[in-house]
Amino acid sequence: MPTDGAADDGAADDGAADDGGAGRREERERGRERALGRRERDILALERRGFPGPGAKERAIREELGLSPVRYYQLLNALLDDTRALAHDPVTVNRLRRIRETRRAER
Repeated sequence: MPTDGAADDGAADDGAADDGGAGRREERERGRERALGRRERDILALERRGFPGPGAKERAIREELGLSPVRYYQLLNALLDDTRALAHDPVTVNRLRRIRETRRAER
């Protein structure tokens, strides 16, 4: 009987190890899905900054991100609907969402 119990324990351990490995793999994949890319984080960081005068922000967009201002704002608008962005920087995302909604309501 101890042999049977040992065999059962061994089989259960093998199955648990496989499940644990698969579970960790899925967790890592979900973590990657949740994490923002470098460019997305840089866009949010740029939005947190203040700019001294007209044209300074557009210049920073071109120089620091290598994007045209039009493309930058397209990416930013999509980012505002991304739950990962909200989790990364809720203050900035919520502020920008409020601004966007106010502008939409004015149209």
